[in-house]
Amino acid sequence: MRGYFAAGTDGVSKPMNLGNLLRIAHAFGASFFFTIAGRAKLADAISDTSDAAGHVPIYQFPGVDDLRLPQGCELIGVEITEDAIQLPSFRHPPRAAYVFGSERFSLSPAVLSRCRHVVKIPTRFSINVGMAGAIVLYDRMLTLSNYAERPLRPGGPAKAALPPVAEWGKPIIRSASGNGANAPRRGG
Repeated sequence: MRGYFAAGTDGVSKPMNLGNLLRIAHAFGASFFFTIAGRAKLADAISDTSDAAGHVPIYQFPGVDDLRLPQGCELIGVEITEDAIQLPSFRHPPRAAYVFGSERFSLSPAVLSRCRHVVKIPTRFSINVGMAGAIVLYDRMLTLSNYAERPLRPGGPAKAALPPVAEWGKPIIRSASGNGANAPRRGG
């Protein structure tokens, strides 16, 4: 997969949710993780059983005005809004930072105003932030990686045909005198 991505939260307050999203971001290969106005401590995020904090850089920003992303990185909000793009219809940019809201509130208006795009998962109601992260990052992986196209019938892709087995003819024997070089030996 080309490019890179990050995942982060806006105002997360539950350590379990912070740990889950951090672990999911690590599992999908995030380049970094970030929090904006986080109210949960990373030390309390015991649901991060992969020790992502030891393997993925984490940036904690006190507010949205402090948020700094790499040049060319697009901030993508994941939120249920009227004008949000349905996730199955969204083309992920190669360099993206996905931001998820806190448990009881939506993304803050200040964060939404910084987002280049806002996407929503087509569910009947809001889901857990860790689950939302898994769905969005899985969708990114599916659409930007080089997986085989899905088959028309149930099951996995057809196995590639093996190349034909090489067939060899009778050996060619060269004569010691040099006469008839590369001529096949008679009687054999």
